[in-house]
Amino acid sequence: MKRMTIRLKVTLWFTLFMGMLAGVALWLLFYAGGESARLATRDRMVTLVEESRSAMEAVDGGLEIREELQYFQDGVYLSVYTAAGEPLYGAVPGQFDNTSAFSDRRMRAVGTMQNNWYVYDARHEIDGYGVVWVRGVSSADDVNSTLRAMLRLALVVFPFFVVLAAVGGYLIARNAFRPVRRIAQTAREISEGNDLSRRIALGEGRDEIYALAAEFDRMFQRLQAAFEAEKQFASDASHELRTPTAIVISQCEDALENAETLDEARAALRSVLDQAEKMAALIAQLLMLARTAGGSQKLHWEQVDLSELAELVAEQMEETADARHISVETSVQPGLVVQGDETLLMRLLINLLENGIKYGREGGWLRLTLTGDEDTVTGVVEDNGIGIAPEHLDKIWNRFWQADPARSTQGAGLGLSMVKWIAEAHGGSVCVRSEPGQGTAFTFTLSRSPQKN
Repeated sequence: MKRMTIRLKVTLWFTLFMGMLAGVALWLLFYAGGESARLATRDRMVTLVEESRSAMEAVDGGLEIREELQYFQDGVYLSVYTAAGEPLYGAVPGQFDNTSAFSDRRMRAVGTMQNNWYVYDARHEIDGYGVVWVRGVSSADDVNSTLRAMLRLALVVFPFFVVLAAVGGYLIARNAFRPVRRIAQTAREISEGNDLSRRIALGEGRDEIYALAAEFDRMFQRLQAAFEAEKQFASDASHELRTPTAIVISQCEDALENAETLDEARAALRSVLDQAEKMAALIAQLLMLARTAGGSQKLHWEQVDLSELAELVAEQMEETADARHISVETSVQPGLVVQGDETLLMRLLINLLENGIKYGREGGWLRLTLTGDEDTVTGVVEDNGIGIAPEHLDKIWNRFWQADPARSTQGAGLGLSMVKWIAEAHGGSVCVRSEPGQGTAFTFTLSRSPQKN
């Protein structure tokens, strides 16, 4: 069985609600109308019966009724009786049973299967004559006939109202769900065409559907960026591995065909070993990046003396820096202990220092500064090298991106992306400040007690 669409459900619920609302409104109208008509009849009867006292007076022991007292006014029959119930004046409806006993100043309903009446009696004391009864009678069927006329009108109008409510509900639901249809259509086009550049683009709006569409557009934008980054990553990884693989193959082929001495074979093997080590290092970095992206890289938390670790790394990097006549300077605040993964923190320092040596000025300097407070540790790795162009500052954190392609043989361009991930994994961040030709300064912060994932 096919399920109803939300639009149809909304239309049906809206129609049902409006129908119920109209039914309740009509019932209240009938009830209020009936009560109002009954109260108006009662007030009219009471007024006429009570005011009849002023139209009667005793004359020579008899009762005189002036002409101003009419026996039928505004739908009310008036009649006057003696204390014994003998009629003196007025009239009653022909179908009315006038044998009912008098009841002073009490409204009551009297009737048969065919006719219903409202009756109101009042006992008046006439000076010089005695007691008389004045009776007011009005047909209750007049009120009921009015209500029946209203009911017939309602039975004619109500179906038109329900149809109008259904049409209005459908139009409202259709217009309200038009953005939802657009969202579904865009998602379907993206799925069928594999085009993540498509956007819903509903524009500005304040309701929840516009907010949902804006979130979908932002999600599509992030997905597009992620897929493009992965495609670029695969392409860059293939490119980085192709060169050492080609060298290994060519060296092996050359050694097999041309090596005549052990020294020539060793030279070829040494070249193969160098390229294999580069590939191993690249594969290790790729594996770590893949684990970080998938969230499977687990950190081994422990107390790490970052001051001691920084001094050790700086000392190890001096030999590499000496090859380019770069002096390594340190200014490390002692006793800076953090919670972290010692291996990864060492990798962060090594990558930053290696980057400074690689792009530093020949015969220049490289400075490592480390300070801290109760909550964080801040490190700065600064050099006076070639610097980074302003348009490249946002790109240096991308995998495989290198500021100087001419030096691509010195690395794969994965170091800074790893630095960024390591800093963030330790509850910190990293930023860069650089001027072309003047040098570069990388600043990283680490939380002393990061939240462990």
